[in-house]
Amino acid sequence: MRSWLDNHKDDKVRTQMFYARQGIITDDMKVVAEVEKLDPEFIRSEIARGRLIIPANVNHRNMKPMAIGIASLCKINANIGSSALASDIQGELDKVDMCLKYKADTIMDLSTGGDLDAIREAVIAHSTVPIGTVPMYQIIADCGDDIKNLTIESMLATIEKQARQGVSYITIHAGFLLETMPLIAKRKMGIVSRGGSLMASWMMHYHKENPFYEAYDDILDICRKYDVALSLGDSLRPGCLADASDQAQLNELKVLGELTLKAWEKDVQVMIEGPGHVPLNEVERNMKLEREYCHEAPFYILGPLVTDIGAGYDHITSAIGAAVGGWHGCSMLCYVTPKEHLGLPNADDVRVGIIAYKIAAHAADIARGRKGARDIDDAMSDARYNFDWNKQFELALDGDRAKEYHDETLPQDVFKDAEFCSMCGPKFCSYKITREIISVHKELQN
Repeated sequence: MRSWLDNHKDDKVRTQMFYARQGIITDDMKVVAEVEKLDPEFIRSEIARGRLIIPANVNHRNMKPMAIGIASLCKINANIGSSALASDIQGELDKVDMCLKYKADTIMDLSTGGDLDAIREAVIAHSTVPIGTVPMYQIIADCGDDIKNLTIESMLATIEKQARQGVSYITIHAGFLLETMPLIAKRKMGIVSRGGSLMASWMMHYHKENPFYEAYDDILDICRKYDVALSLGDSLRPGCLADASDQAQLNELKVLGELTLKAWEKDVQVMIEGPGHVPLNEVERNMKLEREYCHEAPFYILGPLVTDIGAGYDHITSAIGAAVGGWHGCSMLCYVTPKEHLGLPNADDVRVGIIAYKIAAHAADIARGRKGARDIDDAMSDARYNFDWNKQFELALDGDRAKEYHDETLPQDVFKDAEFCSMCGPKFCSYKITREIISVHKELQN
């Protein structure tokens, strides 16, 4: 897979943006064009202008290329990863399998415990979708869990190691500057980003500028060598409604816009990470500000959660905001599981989070009027009206769960042909009654 790369192994720059700007339509672009039902030349032009990315590390050869951008279907990312309290390679691979089964578009390995290199290597080898990481988690581990030991040299070494392994995009917290620090004290919840809080700790200890910002040109050189897309992280994303759309968040967003232009100068692909907790009425404004400040680079948002009191159900509170964000121009949604704020997700939590976000992304595509987006909904309507239960299970985003619920009360195969479910029973099904009415009406007309 991706054998075309063999013909370009000696190229000094190997990014999709570089080739797009040379007028070259790569095989990866052709795959994306076919999936998205778009013209390959249009895909190339969108990548060249920075409005669409194909996160596809040259060393991840068994992945199927996909696109993130306003012109493509709204995508979803699923986070997996070990912790210091639970680390098991097979457990992470089980999560990868769940992600692939339920069609997550990308996977982020956010492992913080166990053998991080071995986990990442196994995840990349096992996955046919792009893998993203937050290198800061391994950087701090390599520093003996003491942020004071971080150096620019060690930071760059970790980033390059992950790039060699085949990571297709990395989140770096380069837009959080020392000058923004006083704004944090005005917040209700301060910094809720793990990477952002670690950067704040380092900057405060040394009274120096953010090392990711200082070494940004060196990071870009690594990215252009392996075609690692940058996901410019929002260290100061709001962690509660009270902090949404505040000066700290928006100041960082403006810096991310400046970093985007620098990355494009070196043909490095970029997407921008967005807010975590935002009132429903502010979601659209956040989408517009990102396009303005960050030159229409693809927007990748976490949620946003539209209320702070959904503990245990934050896959729902966030999917509401995600659907609205996708409708108003977000390109990729980072899923949230029911365990958000509460604990490390297991494989079933991953399943629930993915389905919640597939629903949100699909709803956004319908709202944006994407060609063919509603076809599957119309097919589902036909299957329901015709009591084709097996077709309904086939079309559902989680057909296994749909079948489970149906079979709780009517498990026998004979009921797969029944013109009713256990909700209304055989006498009071509205579909059946409607069909009978229409049949009688047609007979009277004849």
